[in-house]
Amino acid sequence: MTSMDVPLEGAGGRRRAAVAKAVAKPRLTWLTLAFMTTSSVASLRASPTMAVYGLACIFLYVVPAIVFLLPTALVSAELASGWDGGVYNWVAQGLSKRLGFLAVWCQFAMTIFYYPTLLGYVASTIAYVINPQLADNGLYTAIVIMVVYWSGVWISSRGTSGVGGMASFGLIIGTLIPGVLLVVLGIVFLGQGNPSAAPMNAGSIFPQWTGVASLVLIVNNFLSYSGMEMNAVHVSSLKNPGKEFPKSMFLAMGLVLLIFILPALAISWVVPSAQLSLTAGVMQAFDAFFQYFSIGWLTPLVAVGLVAASVGGMLTWLAGPSKGLLMISRQEGYLPPYLQKLNKNGVQQNILVAQGAVTTLIALMYALIPSVSGAYWIFSVITTQVYLIMYLLMFVAAMRLRKLQPDHPRGFRAPLLGPLCVMGLLASAAAMVIGFVPSSQFGSGSVWSYVLIIAGGLLLLGFLIPFGFLKARKPSWRRADGEPAAEGGA
Repeated sequence: MTSMDVPLEGAGGRRRAAVAKAVAKPRLTWLTLAFMTTSSVASLRASPTMAVYGLACIFLYVVPAIVFLLPTALVSAELASGWDGGVYNWVAQGLSKRLGFLAVWCQFAMTIFYYPTLLGYVASTIAYVINPQLADNGLYTAIVIMVVYWSGVWISSRGTSGVGGMASFGLIIGTLIPGVLLVVLGIVFLGQGNPSAAPMNAGSIFPQWTGVASLVLIVNNFLSYSGMEMNAVHVSSLKNPGKEFPKSMFLAMGLVLLIFILPALAISWVVPSAQLSLTAGVMQAFDAFFQYFSIGWLTPLVAVGLVAASVGGMLTWLAGPSKGLLMISRQEGYLPPYLQKLNKNGVQQNILVAQGAVTTLIALMYALIPSVSGAYWIFSVITTQVYLIMYLLMFVAAMRLRKLQPDHPRGFRAPLLGPLCVMGLLASAAAMVIGFVPSSQFGSGSVWSYVLIIAGGLLLLGFLIPFGFLKARKPSWRRADGEPAAEGGA
């Protein structure tokens, strides 16, 4: 080595160190994070659910945004800025590893019922291109769910790199453009003197009180706002998290509310609540507007956009939660070796296949439950109930960590953490209780059958299965660090 080699190597080392530092701490603007959060939370799929209430949907969206969305965003931001590893590590550090597994399991397990509801919406949307009468056909809905889901498993198992791009493209053509079009058509429709199908007077601002059942639909809005804890991991990428993150979240909350509320109102203007389908409501509104304005040729184009957004979202969610569960299970040995195996592309295909088997059984229930809207609502409630277990654990863990580790470095400290956690806990607990009360639209059905289905789904998916894995856990299930990613497996 010559004397000139040393400074050259040192300069190169400094350059590499500078590059590594830049890569290790990517920066996001608060505006970018707000848009990222909006795109991951907002969707048109839930609009028909609240359109049933007409003008009162504003109240029913704003209340859970204040008591659930805001606490979730701020509390998860503090946790993400102080502890890596997501919800598992937050709960494991604040409570216990076993409860940490329960939390990450619920985050994964809720997708088992999420996919049938999402793809039930896809089936109804496709029906408006083929034959609108199929939208309420249970057998047709079940077939579409199974075909689209297993196609998604095949795509994900190949490790396709374009899934993220497809999801982003789907957001634009399947959420933003249709949402704006729906609202514009609704405004023009009313502007031409047509009466609204739902009352739009001051007396309709609050939902009519006909008992607890009249407010049951609000429980679905908690799931509409779910996922904020996933976006909180980006808080450390902000230049000034303490000031920028709250600003980002308030902007995101405003945008999400607009995307949720305005299309729901537009649907209520043209489709009477008695005729509204919870799965096909968006296409019902588009079809009514297109027929009125004599532009029915747009129906297939809008349907394709809505389907693209939903399928893109499914592909994004398909591998994400299951991958998080896999990583924790390989480190701690929570799942049996078969479910820990990866295919040649490094994808947890065995978990996806096992999940698909359950999803297929659930899809068949669409063919057995008389009303597709009824099946959609039941699965939505079970999804929410299971996910709420994770949020209950997260709020308790946050309070414990602030008490047990007050000096632990955090990039962001949530203001009034205690009251925020208590509000989030009470809201989540109330949502779970309300979820056991049948919606007013199920008045002619069996109340006890509804309660038993919800309770059975929550007990089985949210408690019995994860604790069964914990009880059966063996030391040999733990994978050594550095083990090759690709293994044999189905």
